[in-house]
Amino acid sequence: MTVTLAELSRRTGLAVLEHLEREMAVPVVDGLQAQGDLLVVRLDVVARHVTVRDRWTEVPAAGLELLRGGAGGNPHTLVADPGTCRWTNQVEDRTGLALGALRCTAPAYLIHPEHGATGIAPGTHVIRRQREHDHLLRRQRLVAD
Repeated sequence: MTVTLAELSRRTGLAVLEHLEREMAVPVVDGLQAQGDLLVVRLDVVARHVTVRDRWTEVPAAGLELLRGGAGGNPHTLVADPGTCRWTNQVEDRTGLALGALRCTAPAYLIHPEHGATGIAPGTHVIRRQREHDHLLRRQRLVAD
């Protein structure tokens, strides 16, 4: 089934910016992807650094806010069909970047008012913060969306 940005916007009640194409199908990716200040990484790629506890909760039909951006205050919201996706924030990450993990049996989606939406293939994935190197301060910092 094809999912559009318009459908995800209706399901979550999140308005997206006018310049985004609402009727385009949201692609589903089985691999590393980024949305603003978040990264979606398959658990098997980061399993050496991340431990997920087995305390999962179902993602509600209206979505689950994972992170609200610091600069604009816009939320990154996880959306999935009922009964197909579970979430936990019970993770240990040696890098300190993981917000949590999702396990889905059908595509799940991240929606953001400025970035649109991205599709996540079935499987177990870790949602992490992105970091960047600040050349002036000569240190790493979290990406602020």
